[in-house]
Amino acid sequence: MVSITTPYQAGLLRAARNHLGWKKPRLVYALRQAAAQEGRSLPTDTSLLRSIARWENGQTYPADYVELLVKVYGQPAHRLGLADAPAAPEPPGAVYPTTPVDSVEALTALWRADLAPSSDMPALSPDPAAWNAAPLAWLVSGQQEQLPNARTRTQVGVSDVQAVRATVDVYADLDNRFGGGHGRRALIQYLDGDVAELLTARSTEPVGRALFGTVAEATLLAGWMSYDSGHHGLAQRYFIQALRLAQAAEDRRLAGSVLSAMSHQATYLGRFTEAANLARAAQLGTTGHATPTLTAQFLAMEARALSRVGDHAGCNTALTRATTIFERTNPGEDPEWIGYFDQAELSAELGHCFRDMRQARQATTYAELCLGGTDGRYVRSDFFATMVLAEAHLTAGEPEPACRSALAALRLGRQLKSARCVTYLSEFRTKLAVFATSASVAEFLEEAESHRLWQQTAS
Repeated sequence: MVSITTPYQAGLLRAARNHLGWKKPRLVYALRQAAAQEGRSLPTDTSLLRSIARWENGQTYPADYVELLVKVYGQPAHRLGLADAPAAPEPPGAVYPTTPVDSVEALTALWRADLAPSSDMPALSPDPAAWNAAPLAWLVSGQQEQLPNARTRTQVGVSDVQAVRATVDVYADLDNRFGGGHGRRALIQYLDGDVAELLTARSTEPVGRALFGTVAEATLLAGWMSYDSGHHGLAQRYFIQALRLAQAAEDRRLAGSVLSAMSHQATYLGRFTEAANLARAAQLGTTGHATPTLTAQFLAMEARALSRVGDHAGCNTALTRATTIFERTNPGEDPEWIGYFDQAELSAELGHCFRDMRQARQATTYAELCLGGTDGRYVRSDFFATMVLAEAHLTAGEPEPACRSALAALRLGRQLKSARCVTYLSEFRTKLAVFATSASVAEFLEEAESHRLWQQTAS
């Protein structure tokens, strides 16, 4: 972290922007252009605008923005008031904790930093090294760990763990139906308020392990909701802490699912090598523990990464293994939290992979299978599958059915608050430009402008 420590230094940064006659949105655009040239992904426009306001008021911001600011302003760091600034504390959560005690401390610090007024946490960038360090630390862990000694007289029982799980299930349902931007902060407030106290209370060892496992699930959900909201550095930190909690809970299946989530995010951010390795680490670390459903899901994540990097042979191999293994699935053997991964969800993963390999016929087939098998609980997943279908039609040179599918997705997504959904639409909007002269495209654009998610693609 770097901090502008004086009003004079902060004024230099503001003066550089004013000198170019830029408003803050123009600076956001320039930062995005510079980041794209380096293969980096930045947070949402709203987050960046808040960050710029804090920078220009002399507050802290991530050091990795210095190079981008130097590039877009064309001035050396010292002339922007960015040189020789004292270091500020590193935001919590990116390091894999050594002990369960460290894990509890890191997690509670992360919750509180996330909830702090004017927090910079949502604007953090992911740490690429952490995608390698965290899975390695988990893979080499072996011995049974002692859970933290109680710091209070409060006694945690089975009913307390059940209450936490039931509450987290409510937030998971909100996430599936309305997107990560709806209820994310409320989940963190619940964890910091009610759950933090339980982690330092007395319990028997079985109850303690169950509590750590349940909080790991909750933290994994916090990671997914942060990721879906476009807060990628924050999401990565939640995933890392969820992995450490799963280790303390001695739940290798859940730990593998956390690595799978990290792989999903890494693919989304264009870190395909890390994504494939994370999915493989999930498979390796759960050998002898994973059910066929879990193994199929981990293989699907590996295939997603390989399809994006252009390794079609590797992708097809992973998909073949996933579909073959999934045939042996027995829902009665699966943990409850993987219940969403059914035949429809596997079809959705196949559709994504074939879309990325530009195999339009297969992508269309599997996207349609997914939409035919959902029960309406997973609105965001239905949105993604419908957009895969839309893009597959574009790949096949069929703008009219593509626009019909995209409109169906927009109607599905009326109440979704999801940065990922906006990204799907933005990519579709870019590809749609090839068919700008089509009458069906013109009709689609006219209707699409009334939808909030489509409006967000304009920025």
